Amino acid sequence: MKLATSILFFSFMTHSLLASDRPNVVLIMADDVSWECFGCYGGEDYSTPHIDQLASDGIRFEHCYSTPICTPSRVKIMTGKYGFRNYTHFGYLDPQERTFGHMMQEAGYRTAIAGKWQLNGLYNQLPGHQDPKRPQNAGFHESLLWQVTKGKGGDGGERFWNPPLEHNGKFISKEMNQGKYGPDLLTDFICDFMEDNVDDPFFVYYPMVLVHDPFVPTPETVGEQPITHGLNRAPKGYEAKKKNFVAMVQYMDHLIGRITKKIDDLGIAEDTIIMFTADNGTNTGIRSQWDGREIKGGKAGMKDNGTHVPFVARWKGHTPPGTVLPDLIDFTDFYATLLDAAGTVKTSQEPFDGRSFFPQLNGEPGRLREWVLCHYQCYWNKKPGQYARTARYKLYRDGRYYDVPVDLDEQQDLSESANEEARQVRRELEYLLKQCPPVPQGALSKDTLNRPLHPDVPQLLEN
Repeated sequence: MKLATSILFFSFMTHSLLASDRPNVVLIMADDVSWECFGCYGGEDYSTPHIDQLASDGIRFEHCYSTPICTPSRVKIMTGKYGFRNYTHFGYLDPQERTFGHMMQEAGYRTAIAGKWQLNGLYNQLPGHQDPKRPQNAGFHESLLWQVTKGKGGDGGERFWNPPLEHNGKFISKEMNQGKYGPDLLTDFICDFMEDNVDDPFFVYYPMVLVHDPFVPTPETVGEQPITHGLNRAPKGYEAKKKNFVAMVQYMDHLIGRITKKIDDLGIAEDTIIMFTADNGTNTGIRSQWDGREIKGGKAGMKDNGTHVPFVARWKGHTPPGTVLPDLIDFTDFYATLLDAAGTVKTSQEPFDGRSFFPQLNGEPGRLREWVLCHYQCYWNKKPGQYARTARYKLYRDGRYYDVPVDLDEQQDLSESANEEARQVRRELEYLLKQCPPVPQGALSKDTLNRPLHPDVPQLLEN
């Protein structure tokens, strides 16, 4: 009995000592912008010096994959699970789901979320959709968010100029935010939160409202125009919209620079992991020059321009500066990585779809993935689908097969390829897809009644 007590005491003390060494984590996820819009990835139309500097000071991952549209990506990254386990409605996170916010709270972190919520079930008026405390119940001590209990109609409004926001469950009307720019308010909140919690481990999740449409002026381009709600209306014509989109990308980069500078000024750069990614491809109305060619935005589609997203990470003193890694990163992997960062022992209540890339953040090889999986049915009038892929080869469930780096537009089906390497990878990806439940077919809508879930599908990574 005394021995058991001593072991428990030693375990508790070890856990407490390690707690002081746990890194803070700031996870930033941009809205509707992909790899072709960043200088460090070869984008030619945009200036993104702060994100490029993060990549220069840390790691740029070449192969990070989301789902094609926002809510499935957000539910996936927050819960560490594939959509066939827990995704049922666009604009909804099941309040019974365990998130990385819950996990980080239980590990002793102060947690905050700012930006775009849109997870209460407003579109379908699901039970509890008007609960202003849903973000707190999802594992966040503090929050400043757009679209918690208010949509764009009525008291709601746009996320940019004069934005209606909700702070820890309290509604702040667009009239109260008259003359203010939403992304600035959200970034101020994050910087203040980090300063207030500088002596404790903290976790910040920042699902940004930039650079989603409407494409409107930023504080750097608004000039002398009066700040009215009408400023949230996009201009007519492609050139004017593209000009605003470029400005929005560059203002997003400016805000990330503010967060990075705040971390550096607080003297916690060696204690803080900064991660930047995006939820899906760029708006389909935008065309960008990348690596000598034009890339059309691929949001909501399953090609590379819809699901291949940027991912850079900096942890000063840990990430080897200027590293470029070809490692595959699946959106389920972020939860597993946060679990390792928090020093938490994985239990049966934690998701098992992801694989941690925490070793790579420490300059170590890590246990690499051989594939990523996209299971996509958003129930929002979009074409569904399912694929598995390596960094090179991509197999859809319907049999289409592509060598993506040399065929971004997926025009040359390799189904009859004589290349033995391609044929072997195809056999392996076919086996994987056979273990997955099929995606409900058809461009299903918010009124769809049958929304099957398969939470008991065995762990795919170890099969």
